[in-house]
Amino acid sequence: MNLSVIGQAVGLFAVTNIDDVLVLALFFAQGAGHRGATRRVALGQYLGFIAILAVAVAAAFGATFLPEWLIPYLGLLPLALGIRAAGQAWRHRHDTDDEHTTRNRGPKSLEVAAVTFANGGDNIGVYVPVFATAGPGGMAGYVIVFLLLLGLWIAAGRHFATRPAIATALARGGHLLLPAVLIGIGLLILVEGGAFDW
Repeated sequence: MNLSVIGQAVGLFAVTNIDDVLVLALFFAQGAGHRGATRRVALGQYLGFIAILAVAVAAAFGATFLPEWLIPYLGLLPLALGIRAAGQAWRHRHDTDDEHTTRNRGPKSLEVAAVTFANGGDNIGVYVPVFATAGPGGMAGYVIVFLLLLGLWIAAGRHFATRPAIATALARGGHLLLPAVLIGIGLLILVEGGAFDW
C-alpha cells in the first residue's frame, strides 16, 4: 500500500465521517455508567460501517444491493429511533436520576449500527467511484485504513463524552439531544436524498 493511497484514504474518511464523532459521543453519553455500553457502541459502529463498506465494494465491482432510489429512505431508520428516544424521554421526564439510570440500559449495538449505516448512505455514493478506480489492491488499502481510523473515531467519541464539562452537559441534556440529533439526521437524509421530490 503506497503513501498516496493512505493519505487519500485518511482525507476521504475524515471528510465523510466528521459528523459521526458527535453521534458517537451522544451514544457513549447515553451508555455512561452501564456495563458493556462502550463495547456495544463500538460493535454497532463497526457493524454499521462494515455494512457501508460491503455495499460500496460490491457496487464498485458492479453489483448493487441497494437501488439508488432507496438510499434517501435510509433516513427513516434514525428518524424512527429518534422518535422512539423522544417518546421515552417524554414518558420518563419526571424520573429521578436513579430511576433514569436503572431504566436506561444504554444503546444497543444494532441501534448504533442502523444509525451508522443510514447516516453513511451518502458515503456509499462517494466511495463507489473511488473504489472502482482504485482497483482491488487500492480498494483493500482504503478499507484497511478506514477500519483503522474507525477505531480512532470511536475513541474520539468516547473521549468527548467523558470530558467533565461535556459529560455534565450530556448528562443533563443528552436524553433530549440524542433524539433531536437522530431526528435531524433522518430528516436531512430524506430531504437531501430527494425522498420528497415527487
